[in-house]
Amino acid sequence: MTTSKLIIGNSLPNIPWEDKPEGRTDVVWRCSKNPVIPRHQSPTANSIYNSAVVPFKDGFAGVFRCDNRARNMTIRRGFSKDGLNFHIEDDNIDFICDDPEIGHFIEGYDPRVIQLDGKYYITWCNTYHGWSIGVAWTEDFEKFYQMENAFLPYNRNGVLFPRKIGDRYAMLSRPSDTGHTPFGDIWYTESPDLTFWGKHRHVMSSRRNGTVNWEMTKVGAGPVPIETTEGWLMIYHGVITTCNGFTYSMGVALLDLDEPWKVIYRAKPSILAPEELYECVGNTPNVVFPCAALTDADTGRIAIYYGCADTCTGLAFTQADELVDFLKENSGV
Repeated sequence: MTTSKLIIGNSLPNIPWEDKPEGRTDVVWRCSKNPVIPRHQSPTANSIYNSAVVPFKDGFAGVFRCDNRARNMTIRRGFSKDGLNFHIEDDNIDFICDDPEIGHFIEGYDPRVIQLDGKYYITWCNTYHGWSIGVAWTEDFEKFYQMENAFLPYNRNGVLFPRKIGDRYAMLSRPSDTGHTPFGDIWYTESPDLTFWGKHRHVMSSRRNGTVNWEMTKVGAGPVPIETTEGWLMIYHGVITTCNGFTYSMGVALLDLDEPWKVIYRAKPSILAPEELYECVGNTPNVVFPCAALTDADTGRIAIYYGCADTCTGLAFTQADELVDFLKENSGV
């Protein structure tokens, strides 16, 4: 375990990376190879997006949302040597579960992945009499063992913390409804065993006071929170309702290390908004949806994977120190 100026975590010398283009002042910048995962990376997929990537062995592994040609939402595994070129499996993950009632997989979407206690834990929006948060684990990305759903329906954007808070596991989520949820706040919840969840704490709401418009409709947690010496960096998505429907952008906040439901800083501007053609045109126009972040503690580099227009997957980059400075300079309620 190594510690840089800010990031607390491991070194990742093979993190996918491009330096900021000369003359650019944005705190987050796009990969020149975007979209790094096109919609037909698996020939049976209609689209591949809102997916999660983690370091694995000498490369990277991931769990991917693949909507098939019938537009069913499936979850598949994939691998990459460099974090840029991925092989996505054509078959869905076949979860192993002792309880056939819970393990009867119908549809699922928007997975996140984190290494925790020597295993890789997957959370996703799972179907069980409504959308809830499914939880599973794997040690090798070959066999996946499904656990109890974390919450009652309806819930989305379940994101585990990469370590215990005190002696409890912790998760961020966004309680929702039966539909496309024209509202939504981020909540914090704890568990002693990843089965029974409680101690619900409100983290933050969408900005409904009209002073910041890009996230006035709803917000939801994105990648696994990044531990730094100044707090948990939480990259998230925010939504505004326009005359053409929802527009999803990317935001950032800093949470207290010991009480992560307390927001220290929250940037008023978004850090990435739909601008490129692949972010604005697709199954759902105007969507930037972050789901995973790789970090290198030695250099402070952060690589963010995000869904583009509910169709393909993009990659963006930032530096931890730049991001924290941006937060401090642009924070507001």
